[in-house]
Amino acid sequence: MPPLGVCSPSALPERITAGTLEVRLAASPAEIQAAQELRYHVFYDEMGAQPLPALRAARRDHDSFDAICDHLLVLDQGENDRAPRVVGTYRLLRRAVAHQHGGFYSASEYDLSPLERYPGEILELGRSCIDADYRTGAVMQILWKGLAAYIFQHDIRLMFGCASLPGTDPQALAVPLSYLYYDHLAPPSLRCRALPDKYVDMRLLPREAFNPEQAFDTLKLDPRSGGNQLPPLIKGYLRVGGVVGDGAVVDTAFNTTDVCIIVRTNLMAQRYLRHYERKQRDEAERG
Repeated sequence: MPPLGVCSPSALPERITAGTLEVRLAASPAEIQAAQELRYHVFYDEMGAQPLPALRAARRDHDSFDAICDHLLVLDQGENDRAPRVVGTYRLLRRAVAHQHGGFYSASEYDLSPLERYPGEILELGRSCIDADYRTGAVMQILWKGLAAYIFQHDIRLMFGCASLPGTDPQALAVPLSYLYYDHLAPPSLRCRALPDKYVDMRLLPREAFNPEQAFDTLKLDPRSGGNQLPPLIKGYLRVGGVVGDGAVVDTAFNTTDVCIIVRTNLMAQRYLRHYERKQRDEAERG
């Protein structure tokens, strides 16, 4: 079992719950292992990733980064005092920690130097997934509330990570990749680029091949829709001002095509601050 991450999983600024769900940081090696088991089920059993023998034997998705990351979890507390079940997770790696332990995971696919020059704390997001039985707006919302609380707590100015589209044939993903490039390309100061030996040009269709005003709403995540796939997680990043780096990367091990998503966190932090201040004020009035 991997050791608990060195990021010191202090509590989030507040307890965040919704019904039987709670979002918080993993507080033990057993909870990290539960997140790894969920990741294995989603990435390998559902999405067709190809596990290494050690991962297949353990039925856990794990690597060396798990030990240095914080693990944000959504837990279903259930009823009748049964043990909480991990139903959603994010893996979080801050710059200060990454620099002490060999760098960021995304550096294996992208030149991150533009992001490294960004002032203030930056955060890498990875290994995001939700159990199939819990893929509702409510679960994604509480997971993002937890992420916003973490951003607020650590004064994160920028977050980024490799976001995945299903499949390894870029031509089958021509519509979403072209749309992301033409309509959501990062400004030059933040435009990290796929490494030369992995770079796939995202401009697979001409600009006039689709209507950008309709593209966001018409690109649905549906396995039957061929290339018309824009995963809900990527759409969520775009809604809060996310942009993409230059170039996609085919990840055959995970059966995905990746893009680098970059999000300035000021919008998320401001929303959380207003929520936190409102909650503190309400509690003071009740007290």
